Amino acid sequence: MRILSKATITSAAVLLVAMTANAQNAHFVTGPTATLGSNGDDGTPADPKGSDLVVSWKEAGLGNNVTANYIASANGTATYACINGGGNHPSASNKETVNGPVSASGTFTSGKNGSISGSLTVEEPGPGAFSCPPGQTFILAFVAYSNISLADISFNDSAAATPSSLSACFVSGDLAALCQ
Repeated sequence: MRILSKATITSAAVLLVAMTANAQNAHFVTGPTATLGSNGDDGTPADPKGSDLVVSWKEAGLGNNVTANYIASANGTATYACINGGGNHPSASNKETVNGPVSASGTFTSGKNGSISGSLTVEEPGPGAFSCPPGQTFILAFVAYSNISLADISFNDSAAATPSSLSACFVSGDLAALCQ
């Protein structure tokens, strides 16, 4: 009876060590880092370079050849306006500021090293039905992102991005007032 107890205890200890060795310990090694990038931006006044949010990271401790689902999210603000042929913003009613949550998701697979390096591109809030009258150009004047974060929803790992807020003004001179 006493030998059986020692055998049972030894087996349980071996099983516990094996389970611990196989357990995954997901954690961000680098990032998440937030930048304003040009991915997806076409460079037009309505979609200027640098208006999208890019969240990049490296996460380790996932296990080999494992799939993980990520969501990059933020609170987004975008100011759209109409500019006339003279380069002026003719009317204060000819602009719209849009606020709301923005996000992007993606699925990535770790290699044989058990880590994932990736990035997700988040677009600014859209203008909805806002449009310009004939003869005026539709522009994105300003964009801001706050509370930027990344979540690995497969392994319940999340972190705030650095920096946690970013903004950019795409107009200058007298039009810079659109960025406030």
